[in-house]
Amino acid sequence: MDQFKLIIVEDVPLELKGTEGIIRHEIPEAEVIGTADNEAAYWKLLKQSASSGAGLPDLVLLDLGLGGSTTVGVELCRQTKEMHPQVRILIFTGEILNEKLWVDVLDAGADGIILKTGELLTRRDVMAVMEGKQLVFNEPILQKIVERFKHAVSSQLARQEALVNYEIDEYDERFLRHLALGYTKEQITTLRGMPFGVKSLEKRQNELVKKLFPGGESVNATRLVVRALELHILDIDNLEADPA
Repeated sequence: MDQFKLIIVEDVPLELKGTEGIIRHEIPEAEVIGTADNEAAYWKLLKQSASSGAGLPDLVLLDLGLGGSTTVGVELCRQTKEMHPQVRILIFTGEILNEKLWVDVLDAGADGIILKTGELLTRRDVMAVMEGKQLVFNEPILQKIVERFKHAVSSQLARQEALVNYEIDEYDERFLRHLALGYTKEQITTLRGMPFGVKSLEKRQNELVKKLFPGGESVNATRLVVRALELHILDIDNLEADPA
């Protein structure tokens, strides 16, 4: 790996010392041209670097929880990428449970996230970022991503099987989905591309009850919707209304 310039943004002195030690021993190609422990210090350092002979850093190693605020790090990432898209930003954070924060910083343009747990910061991860690889993660966050991926695929397969096994067509799914969203049958008839009146929807509801409750019991619309969710005919994470 070629030599590159690095700025570290970290507000905990002990953790900064540990990070500098990792870089010094594991990543000798990295030249730490400065460190910052808050937002103002970071912008001052970045401005000084840009105007000096050294130029902008190639990589910013950015902690998110600066001064007790998690949003500061996200905004630093976003603004840096907007002004200097060529600067790579690797998040190195102790926010190991705040998944919403991970999504926010990825949306802000971060090149990767390394959680301060497990394997910590490695030469392999830094090299991957410097070589242009996007979305670099270490083992703890990768495990969560894989778990979510497996769950999403399993849920999708279960839904596809349920649609086939219970002979649910497009209009059945739309009808059930809008019942789940609190629509009345009258409101459902006004949806774009829904070619049924109230009487037809009542008949369709009775047919769905027979399919999903083969015991012949009498159930209302609420119980029907709950059953559709239980059988994965409806995806509770994707209940969105169609245009009227």
